[in-house]
Amino acid sequence: MPLSEHEQRLLDQMEQALKVEDPKFASHMVAHPSRSRLRRRVAIGVCGVVVGLGLVIVGMTIAQIWLGVVGFAVMVAAGAYAFKPGHQRELGTVQDDGSVNTAHPRRQTRTSGGFMQRLEERWDRRRGEGW
Repeated sequence: MPLSEHEQRLLDQMEQALKVEDPKFASHMVAHPSRSRLRRRVAIGVCGVVVGLGLVIVGMTIAQIWLGVVGFAVMVAAGAYAFKPGHQRELGTVQDDGSVNTAHPRRQTRTSGGFMQRLEERWDRRRGEGW
């Protein structure tokens, strides 16, 4: 049942007041679509593991090794799909007006060669300190 125009206006006013009074809380109350994607991914992964396990059992029962191998591969693929990390959101700070600022200062990138060069620099510093 949809809200009436009056109820919708009241709800919008309450939402705006909440954003002004406590923008951090208001930003946490927004539904994140990534949660539903994660649930769907885990559900598909669990179903795939169950199907793969069924194939392994059927392959063992009818003595078809190739079917058991296929079932195992399905189980591994479904498990990997279920636990694959999704897209990571960029974190930011909540501003006074309720908006989120995702701009971060530039991170320092290492321009000093590779791993071995950094190890050699550490070694030289330690030797210079009298270790």
